[in-house]
Amino acid sequence: MTRTKKVKIGKKVIGEDEPVFVIAEIGINHNGDINIAKKLIDMAVGAGCDAVKFQKRTVELVYTKEELVRPRENPFGPTNGDLKRGLEFGEKEYKEIDRYCKEKGIIWFASPWDLKSVDFLEKFNVPCYKIASACLTDDELLKKVRATGKPVILSTGMSTVEEIRHAASVLGEQDLILLQCTATYPSKDEELNLKVIPWLKENFNCPIGYSGHEVGVYSSLVAAVLGACVVERHITLDRAMWGSDQAASLEPDGLNRLVKVIRFMPLWIGDGKKRVFESEIPILEKLRKVK
Repeated sequence: MTRTKKVKIGKKVIGEDEPVFVIAEIGINHNGDINIAKKLIDMAVGAGCDAVKFQKRTVELVYTKEELVRPRENPFGPTNGDLKRGLEFGEKEYKEIDRYCKEKGIIWFASPWDLKSVDFLEKFNVPCYKIASACLTDDELLKKVRATGKPVILSTGMSTVEEIRHAASVLGEQDLILLQCTATYPSKDEELNLKVIPWLKENFNCPIGYSGHEVGVYSSLVAAVLGACVVERHITLDRAMWGSDQAASLEPDGLNRLVKVIRFMPLWIGDGKKRVFESEIPILEKLRKVK
């Protein structure tokens, strides 16, 4: 399938022959601390990322009462509910995130996990929405997000081909970006399955990207070589920090290396037209043998 569609998020255009759109996934790696969130935003800005992404949940809607009262020791209290509520930013924190990202000149958006969270994020006029792999089969959420008229980025972790096709049909392929993803934290090298990227390119008429949870940067670079127009990686100040997603995240050095190489890649790849470069002519005249 020949793809001609491109997607615009803020002032950034995403699609073939466009710069790779790099998303720094902050998620819940802020550990409920707005100051850590700001340091992570600074980290993304310093590396040259295009956007930062958060997660937004209405805790009582996403989790059952039984799940919330389940014992789970954590910095916020003795139950799983204490943990989930402690990690959730409210309106005060998101107002500061919105202000700070505008000050720093970086796009921000979030993954809503429920309908109420979509309404919450709409108050900030986010430029797009991300649907987490866990929510790919939630038709009600997909329709709610699509009704905002904003571009949608959809991760396809732990999903079958049939489920992906159904979600794409619910959302429509206009202003849609699909991300190859393996929903484990961290993901095993042998389960990244990056060849799905060209398969998605052939089967869907929209930009294709990659959301990685692996350790290291090289596989994400391979994803870009295979045609990923978007690369999303979790980020952290220190992989040894407390938190379930820290180990599957890039520290500052790793993020800097990833973005630097992604920005250089178009220069290396070129335009695909074989030619003799002017710089080669002196070597040609000196070494070429014609019989």
